[in-house]
Amino acid sequence: MKFSLARDVLLKPLLLVSGAVERKSTLPILSNILLEVSGQTLTLVATDLELEMVSSTQINNMGTDEKVTVPARKLLDICKSLPDDANIEFEKVDDSIYISSGRSRYQLATLPASEFPNIEQWQGDVEFNIHKSQFLRLIESTHFSMANQDVRYYLNGMSIETENNEIRSVATDGHRLAICKIVNENLNLPARQVIVPRKGILEIIRLLDPVDEDITVYLGNNHIRIIDNDFSFTSKLVDGRFPDYRRVLPRNGDKVLVTEKDQLRQVLSRASILSNEKFKGVRLNFAPNELKITANNPEQEQAEEYLEIDFPFESLEIGFNVNYILDVLSAVKENMIKFTLSDANSSVLIEGVESGEALYVIMPMRL
Repeated sequence: MKFSLARDVLLKPLLLVSGAVERKSTLPILSNILLEVSGQTLTLVATDLELEMVSSTQINNMGTDEKVTVPARKLLDICKSLPDDANIEFEKVDDSIYISSGRSRYQLATLPASEFPNIEQWQGDVEFNIHKSQFLRLIESTHFSMANQDVRYYLNGMSIETENNEIRSVATDGHRLAICKIVNENLNLPARQVIVPRKGILEIIRLLDPVDEDITVYLGNNHIRIIDNDFSFTSKLVDGRFPDYRRVLPRNGDKVLVTEKDQLRQVLSRASILSNEKFKGVRLNFAPNELKITANNPEQEQAEEYLEIDFPFESLEIGFNVNYILDVLSAVKENMIKFTLSDANSSVLIEGVESGEALYVIMPMRL
């Protein structure tokens, strides 16, 4: 194995696949990247047994077609530290790979490619094309509501659903719920629901740019795969049943508040400074002409904020985790936001006023 390529040509696919490298693995091979030379193409593969990333680039091949695995972190650090216009040459000799660029020389230990795990070949039974920007919006609109290390393991991920011309993302941690849907008239998809694990969702956010280029998404029984011009990403699915979230959507809300998002975010952010650090609770007092926001903490400190509103209903006091509301306000792209409430013990429904493509439900807190 002997090949050369420009530093920039190697760095992009190397950065793409490095997100799937297992950093604290008991299996040494999972800290390595598989390099596979075939003709004038170099393919890079990384996996942690849950995720698999594949990317490829063109090289000047001066030796035989071969596979080898090299330490991912060390190779990435070497590549990053070389000058931008550097040309890098790789040569495998026995159990080492020699890397040279200008007057720099490195020798890295390798592990046999035969030990490198390969996510088995599988066929996706649901397939669709979607703009990167749309898929990214679908995931970014809901990902913050995923649970983190919950014993109900099926909540530590996001439900991706297809049905006819709709694709939906749903996430909940048991205290809040986020739903986003995209309608595409060109699609006609079977009804399907899969749960993508938290790590896979965060990796998809890292990989996708908000551009109008198509990616292909495959859903299988045990995996989701995303194919782009630059990479192939595969993640195992969570084996579990996602809760029936439609049952918790509030249906009896009779009090509606429409207000300007940025103003509300500012007053909530200020009030949250003095909220209880553990529970982050704030009280919202809705009155006909003003919203009073109060927060206090065990040190007997208190914050009060007021916001002018139009609320032609009877007064209502309700407590919330302020971070849950701030997460929603950050996710909604519209300027005006709508709250639908019923009473102090019922969940609130929050959505943007115009599009209605995303819905958020937050349970109240007892304060």
